[in-house]
Amino acid sequence: MNIFVGSLPFSIEEADLRESFEAYGAVDSVKIITDKFTGRSKGFGFVEMPNDDEAQKAIDELNGATVQGRAIVVNKSEPKPEGERRSFNSNSRGGDSRGGYGGGGNSRGGENRGGGNRGGY
Repeated sequence: MNIFVGSLPFSIEEADLRESFEAYGAVDSVKIITDKFTGRSKGFGFVEMPNDDEAQKAIDELNGATVQGRAIVVNKSEPKPEGERRSFNSNSRGGDSRGGYGGGGNSRGGENRGGGNRGGY
């Protein structure tokens, strides 16, 4: 089972996280997600456990547990459906889902209609 672990302290190491989960059974892999530019932890990661019963026991007992002063979030990781994955090198946006900085159009609710920049400019 793939397990999501969130709200991790930024200073935690993968070995520490592995040790916490090995108390409940075998651990195949541990991966703390890091920023690709700074190398700093993003505060979440994934733990892979081969035995679903042991994994569920770890989830039940570690969710909400305090690690280095932070209450961590632990739950089963569900893979994203293919359609929801980000694509940075493609122009297909799928519908009209514009993210980021307004996207133009009526994104400001019409507050800037009729007059523009009058007075003072």
